[in-house]
Amino acid sequence: MYFNIQRFSTHDGDGIRSILFLKGCSLACPWCQNPESRSEKHSVLFDERSCMADCNLCVGASQGIERDGDTLVINRKQISDDELIALKRVCPTEALTVCGKEAESDYLFDTLMKDKPFYDQSGGGVTFSGGEPLMQPDLVTDLAMRLHDADVPTAIESCMHVPWKNIEKAAPHIDCWLADLKHTDEEKFLSWAKGSLKRIKENFRKLAPITKRIVIRVPVVPGFNDTDQELQQIIDFASSLESCKELHLLPYHTLGINKYRLLDMPYECSDQPLNNPELLQRVQQYASNNTQLNVTIRG
Repeated sequence: MYFNIQRFSTHDGDGIRSILFLKGCSLACPWCQNPESRSEKHSVLFDERSCMADCNLCVGASQGIERDGDTLVINRKQISDDELIALKRVCPTEALTVCGKEAESDYLFDTLMKDKPFYDQSGGGVTFSGGEPLMQPDLVTDLAMRLHDADVPTAIESCMHVPWKNIEKAAPHIDCWLADLKHTDEEKFLSWAKGSLKRIKENFRKLAPITKRIVIRVPVVPGFNDTDQELQQIIDFASSLESCKELHLLPYHTLGINKYRLLDMPYECSDQPLNNPELLQRVQQYASNNTQLNVTIRG
C-alpha cells in the first residue's frame, strides 16, 4: 500500500531521486506533515470548499456518508473496502479523495526504473519514505534488492520504530539511512510520539556497525525538543554511532496543518513555525566544537 511516487526530488538523498511513499506508521507524532500516511489502510480526505452540495454521488456510493442539510457527514469507520474503491472515482470536483493505492512489487519497480537515466546522470536513486516504510519490510527489501541489481542507489527515511528484524532484512540493500532521532528522553518521547525511544536507540546501535551511512534528522519542534540541552543530547548520541557523520536540523513548520482538516483529525502542535535561528546556530556550533558530525540546518 503506497500513496505517492514523487519524481525529480533533490532533498531526500543524493542527486535526482524518485521517492516511494508507503502507508502505515508506528508512531503518532503530532507534528507529522503526512498524516494521511499514518494508517496502513486507505484514508478519506474531504475538502468542503470544493464540494458541489447538490451532487450527492458520494452519498449514493457509501453507507458511511450522508448529507445533513448543506453539510456532508462522513463516518470513515463505516466505509467498507469496496466502497473506498468506488469513492476513488466518484467525486467530479475531487473534493472527496481516497489516499492509498495497492500495487505489486513488479509494478512499483518498473515505475521507479523509468527515471534511471536521471539517477545515472545525477548520482541519484530511489528513496523509500512514508509513513514508516519498514512497516512493509518485505516490499522494501524486495524492491531495494532489485534496484541494487540494476545499479540504482537506495535510501530510506525511517523513524526506526519497528522491530529489528525489519531493519536487518532491508539493511544490506540500503545505501543511506535518513533516520529520525527526535529526543533522548524516554518519557517525553512517549508522551508526544506514543512510542518507545528504547527501541529506537537499540535499533540505531545495531544498525551502525553494519551500514556505511546514517544521516540523522532532527525535527526541532517548539515545546518538545527546542532547547540547547535537548538538542545537544541528541547530537551526543548521534556522534556515538560509527557510521553517522551527518545530522540535519529540521526547523518545525506548519505546511501540513490543512491535511488534518481534510482528514477530520485534530492538530495538536503549535500553529506557528519555529523561529529561533540563534538556537540552531548555537547547536551547530556545539557539534563543531565537540564532535566530528557535520551538522546542517535544512529548511
